[in-house]
Amino acid sequence: MLDNKKTYYSISEVCTKTSLEPHVLRYWESEFGQLRPKKNRAGNRAYRDKDIEIIRYIKYLLYEEQYTIPGAKKKLAETKEFDIPSQMQMPLVAPAQPAHQSNGNLIREVSQELKSVLQILRP
Repeated sequence: MLDNKKTYYSISEVCTKTSLEPHVLRYWESEFGQLRPKKNRAGNRAYRDKDIEIIRYIKYLLYEEQYTIPGAKKKLAETKEFDIPSQMQMPLVAPAQPAHQSNGNLIREVSQELKSVLQILRP
């Protein structure tokens, strides 16, 4: 199991544990029938360890195994709950640098490369 200190986790806590954005989790809930977190009286999502394991498995299928959403749905439907790999090489906590920052760095690097290419190609 992940963290047995708590029974339920908020969407922000799950985002931190899985390095995903809230809108991604909400979208996956609409796509994957197995992912149905409870909602508390205020209507906020309350995720259990089981939900987090499913999220991590979906993330693994989509990001590491490069499944499409329909392919991941099919694979998840074929996978029994106890068959979900628990030793997947997925981090339990967010990386030190948020994804949007590393994407920003990548965009800057690509931009610099493109500017260099443009200077070479200009007559």
